[in-house]
Amino acid sequence: MFPLDLSSDIQALRATFADIKTVVDVERITADIAELSEQAGAPDLWDDTEKAQKVTSALSHRQSELARINSIESRLDDIEIMVELANAEEDEDSANEVLKELEAVRSTIGELEVQTLLSGEYDPKPAVVTIRAGAGGVDAADFAEMLLRMYLRWAEQHGYSAKVLDTSYAEEAGIKSATFEVDAPYAFGTLSVEAGTHRLVRMSPFNSAGKRQTSFAAVEVIPLLEEAVVVDIPENDIRVDVFRSSGPGGQSVNTTDSAVRLTHIPTGIVVSMQNEKSQIQNRAAAMRVLQSRLLILQREQEAATKKELAGTITASWGDQMRSYVLAPYQMVKDLRTNFESGNPQNVFDGDLDGFIAAGIRWRSMKDIEGA
Repeated sequence: MFPLDLSSDIQALRATFADIKTVVDVERITADIAELSEQAGAPDLWDDTEKAQKVTSALSHRQSELARINSIESRLDDIEIMVELANAEEDEDSANEVLKELEAVRSTIGELEVQTLLSGEYDPKPAVVTIRAGAGGVDAADFAEMLLRMYLRWAEQHGYSAKVLDTSYAEEAGIKSATFEVDAPYAFGTLSVEAGTHRLVRMSPFNSAGKRQTSFAAVEVIPLLEEAVVVDIPENDIRVDVFRSSGPGGQSVNTTDSAVRLTHIPTGIVVSMQNEKSQIQNRAAAMRVLQSRLLILQREQEAATKKELAGTITASWGDQMRSYVLAPYQMVKDLRTNFESGNPQNVFDGDLDGFIAAGIRWRSMKDIEGA
């Protein structure tokens, strides 16, 4: 193993990283941070709570982007020092640690490189993800809950802020639907490739005969937009219902009617919120998501891109984009990119980066071919 020579590997990573820094425009990020910091330091900032939250959120996102870039630069420098120390001491444990860190940095640079492909209008926005159980009865409801946990674990592993906004529990097990928000740089662009129908094949734990069961769940991903660009909704177009929040099996978890359901009458779009403590907060959160959905719908209709941005997701046979097979063999495969994993448990534990990266590259190639 000694002497350990990783100079060509480090040089290749530095070259790729230099290209990435040019694309993401580090100078622009630094300038944005300076401008936002000045706004955040204004003594009257919190006189307008809504504006203050937007400024602090934007500042946090830009600081996170810059910190990630600076961290890679520092880690590459550290690897070179670690190589020198390992060679000087001829320490095999130290050498293995260097190789492990090199792979970790290569993976991080790969993720950042994929992010440079996210150039859509809404890609930098936070994401609102809705999961709905499809065909398959109780197994489908259980599968929907497994997907919810999978995405929340993925967000947690990346240090992203994720908040469940609404959950509708199924009677026997699992969930009928759930909506959650991921507030992180490029959350929509990253997660938008997860939209579609997901299929699970396994030996059903809910079937006394132990037969193999196929079930489906639909994943919808929309960007969460600032109120400055949302559509105006006439009050007469909205029906407001209030109810008590509930837990698994319909168990009440709130003694007041704080949960809110908004129905947009012209389109039939329904948004429910029960995460906040007060009815006023839940209504405001529901209105924001409803406005985002309506704006996306409006843009899709104007630009004739509905299929590209959301599509028709039926959560049944014939239109699945990914299969999770637990029996008779173990495999998760994306049917668009052919990317696959032989360890479904890791995937359900949040190991999605490979699938997401492959999906973003696949979509980028489709865009180039269609240009």
